[in-house]
Amino acid sequence: MKYHSVKELAEMAGISVRTLHHYDHIGLLKPSVRTAAGYRMYGEKDLLRLQQVLFYRNLGFKLKAIRDILDDPEFDLLQALSEHRKCLAGERKRIKLLMATIDQTMYHLKNRKMMKPEELYRGLPRKQAEAWRKEAREKWPGQVEHAEKQLLKINKKDFQALQDGFKANFERLASLSDRDPADIEVQAEVRKHYGYIMRFWGSPDGSKAEAYRGLGDLYVQDERYTEVNGTSNPAFGRFLQQAMHYFVQTELQG
Repeated sequence: MKYHSVKELAEMAGISVRTLHHYDHIGLLKPSVRTAAGYRMYGEKDLLRLQQVLFYRNLGFKLKAIRDILDDPEFDLLQALSEHRKCLAGERKRIKLLMATIDQTMYHLKNRKMMKPEELYRGLPRKQAEAWRKEAREKWPGQVEHAEKQLLKINKKDFQALQDGFKANFERLASLSDRDPADIEVQAEVRKHYGYIMRFWGSPDGSKAEAYRGLGDLYVQDERYTEVNGTSNPAFGRFLQQAMHYFVQTELQG
């Protein structure tokens, strides 16, 4: 059997020689062998016991409690190792979550400048934007605030990409408005439109199908929502309503 000196064991375990001397003094970890010159020598059994000591220390146990646990005649080393493994797996999961949180925070600190609510309406004249926001809050209390909170979590670059994508999609739908609302290509664009709307809304409360259907009705009821390049188009609004209703019926309600 191979034995290790106190210095060798300290280096292997990452602890100090003084700590091992203390463990010996309090009866927590006594070396299996003492040489004629009084040197401490540790065997395999001692190494396994030290491993348990360090595991329990990591869990916050006091030295006296650890000694009592390890000296208990009913102590089962394999069972203890199994329990330690479970604890380590839980700790790994917790650390992984903490690291992900830190990474996300660092990303935002490096890449994101906080947006202000008025920036969500950039591109509209200030008075018009304020009027639209006030009107929307009156029509859909709670939902607008929720949507704005979700959007303000996006950095400016990603928000701009979202706006640009939605604008291109809307213009593409306008170019297809002479087709049957159930046309495959039309429905492919409506599917994209639905995805953009859900990102803008931040997952609306209640039925998403009914909320999206209601937006389709709004395109007919309010010509402002069908403006393309500054010009409203009632016919386009009716086309959107029919295409969105068809999408809701076939994709969201089955």
